[in-house]
Amino acid sequence: MSAKRDYYEVLGVSRDADKNTIKKAYRKLAKKYHPDTNQGNAQAAERFKEATEAYNILSDPEKKKMYDQFGHAAFDGSGAAGGAYGGAYSRNGGGTYQYAGPDGTFHEYHFEGNGDMDDFLKNIFGGSFGGFGGATRSSSKGSRSGFSGSGFGRSGFGGTGFSGSGFGESGSYGNYSQDGADVTAEITVGFDEAAFGCEKVIHLTENNGKAVGKALEVKIPAGIDTGKSIRLRGKGNPGINGGKAGDLLLKVKVASKPGYERKGMDVYTTVRVPFTTAVLGGEAKVETLHGNVLCKINPGTQSGTKIRLRGKGIVSMKDKNQHGDQYVTVQIDVPGNLSEEAKRKLREFEVACKKGQQGVA
Repeated sequence: MSAKRDYYEVLGVSRDADKNTIKKAYRKLAKKYHPDTNQGNAQAAERFKEATEAYNILSDPEKKKMYDQFGHAAFDGSGAAGGAYGGAYSRNGGGTYQYAGPDGTFHEYHFEGNGDMDDFLKNIFGGSFGGFGGATRSSSKGSRSGFSGSGFGRSGFGGTGFSGSGFGESGSYGNYSQDGADVTAEITVGFDEAAFGCEKVIHLTENNGKAVGKALEVKIPAGIDTGKSIRLRGKGNPGINGGKAGDLLLKVKVASKPGYERKGMDVYTTVRVPFTTAVLGGEAKVETLHGNVLCKINPGTQSGTKIRLRGKGIVSMKDKNQHGDQYVTVQIDVPGNLSEEAKRKLREFEVACKKGQQGVA
């Protein structure tokens, strides 16, 4: 078996190279030798494995320190440091790098939890590890409200990671399997669409405006609210070598509707009534999501009075037979541009009210 090359030599960096320089060097090599762009090229796969192994040691301060002190013996069990690890290196609390005993055979590794590895791989491998760039137009059956492009990003590196025989004893790369990453986006739906549910057709695009895949039909469940998510299973990034596809997660934002305010399943509106109706009592027509209703206005109703309309709110997503309520705030219209006769009558009304109050006193 040929001896391992020095990790610094593999990446082409000096021994005092900082973490950023090491990352840039690995980025260049990974892009050049990645098996997805070198299919059938065993030498490229081996170079990719070699560069990845070097990067994962030199990018970790603890492992880099061990390597600088003991060389490969720190991890393959062939030297003084190897006895402490039993021919393998394992880091608690994260993914592991496993190496066989003194023969140095590489059996398994996972990408360690370096904070920036997710974006790093996305930048290197593009569509293989990344998400959609954005989303544009959509159409809703019976509606023209659109799909707001908040952008698509990866929710994680993937389900299983690189493992098993992917970097097996023969050095072959092509047998690893990985689940596709989830993709997230924001979708805006109309107020009524969220209240009653609908079906929308969305079209995905990359950041450059290029269409991605086919249009998708999305069912918006009745009662959904801002902040809730709709999961489209298998519509995220594709899996690799048999891994299952990730999901598309659409975070919902409900658009506003003039005159309506939503709080959970309840709806809040206002109704304006004439001054005389507020004083003498009567009825007022109130708009609801379920049609117009007549509300009783009691004599002497004050501005700001609230009327509760039971069951006129939003349907529950969990129980279609359960609805919220609508709360209607009464606002009194003060008459303007009165005729002289109307003003005289109001003065008489004022005098009569004062006499009535004095009589009560």
